[in-house]
Amino acid sequence: MLLEFKTRNYKCFADEISFSMTAAPKQSGLDYSLMKKIIKGKTIKGLCSSVVYGPNAAGKTNIIGAIDVLRSIILRGNIRNFEEKSNLNSASSDLELIPNNKKEKQPVFFSIKFYIEESDSNNNCKNKINKRFQIQYELEIDLGTFFDIEYSRKITSEKLTINDEPVFYRHYNDLIIKNLKIIKDYLSDSVKLMKNADDIAKNSLSDDELFLTNGFKLIFSQKFVKIIVDWFADKLIIIYSSNSTKLIKRFADPLKNPVYISKTIEAARLFGISSNGLAYSIGEDDIETNLFSMFKGFAIPSDIFESYGTIRFINIFTVIVRAILTGGILIADEFDVSIHPMALMNIINIFHNDDINIHNAQLIFNSHNPIFLNPNLFRRDEIKFVERDDQTHLSTLYSLSDFGTTGEKGVRKYEDYMKNYFINQYGAIKDVDFTPIFEKIITSEREL
Repeated sequence: MLLEFKTRNYKCFADEISFSMTAAPKQSGLDYSLMKKIIKGKTIKGLCSSVVYGPNAAGKTNIIGAIDVLRSIILRGNIRNFEEKSNLNSASSDLELIPNNKKEKQPVFFSIKFYIEESDSNNNCKNKINKRFQIQYELEIDLGTFFDIEYSRKITSEKLTINDEPVFYRHYNDLIIKNLKIIKDYLSDSVKLMKNADDIAKNSLSDDELFLTNGFKLIFSQKFVKIIVDWFADKLIIIYSSNSTKLIKRFADPLKNPVYISKTIEAARLFGISSNGLAYSIGEDDIETNLFSMFKGFAIPSDIFESYGTIRFINIFTVIVRAILTGGILIADEFDVSIHPMALMNIINIFHNDDINIHNAQLIFNSHNPIFLNPNLFRRDEIKFVERDDQTHLSTLYSLSDFGTTGEKGVRKYEDYMKNYFINQYGAIKDVDFTPIFEKIITSEREL
């Protein structure tokens, strides 16, 4: 369960922003959409969903991109460029595209906090939860200035905190190992016998490699690092303007997961597909799975026969199923494109349904559709806004709950959020008028 993500100096976000997936204080309503967990006597209230609004080019996609970049760095364990360019988020492989600054270098900062549960494999009771962890990982990296390809990159700081207990802190090539007792059951046997493990760990530091996935993993706890890395690899399902085929292959290979596909096709029939049926196949020379529509005995490529909205729904539904079954965090750019609002609202309600969303899956997406600005659908702390300053071109992030409930700008329960948004009560909206441009075009044509 994602609890919070922070970043600074990432593209249009020069100042630090905090994307919170925990309940804001003094918020009421839609309590069924809260996921409550207890760690060390403290109750954590996680949000099941969040929707982000803002005008075009405000920075909504950059939030998703920042999470995707951190995920990519964690999985490869370094801040070197990644040669494979399969991800449409170029900044995840070419890190020189990240810094906001163009003249004076400032470090890029990422922080992520999440909750995981571990079952006791030695316990006779299957899947019994006996370990709960709130993990916070912070990473600050010096990438130079924007598009400085030749810059010698450095990790300036790195910190791991578990259940509010600091485990290690790194500052450049200085390293302090803090409280390892919190993960004593996961420590390697060799480290228990070492007297100079801290010195060995310090000597293992490299300017462009993460201590978490290198020195800490090798010396202290391969088991616990695997838990963290697996969370990034399996739980974070990020759709960054990704095409349909790549989604299928990455998150639910139809040749290996026929149940996912059969249920997806069943949902597609409810959605209103025009063919008699659907099928997936992969040719001898093909790398990716292809979707076909069955019509009058013929198998026709679906991108020819079906509408774009239908194909997108079919493929994205597979990812939704995976998130619900595994407790994943589905983070989608333009989640609602070409899909009817009624279908989308039903999907959102699935994430809010305690009887179905038993693994605490989360849905985060950005949108231009105002229909989701509804107090019966989203809590105030689930509605976020991104606004970009026309002068500085820098963006800020805030939620509807930040306005409070009192005063002239207070937002009260069951107000008409959609109406207030369009009269610019919340910001993050632009009054666009193309008339002068067309008047000039028409005038120019007449003059010619």
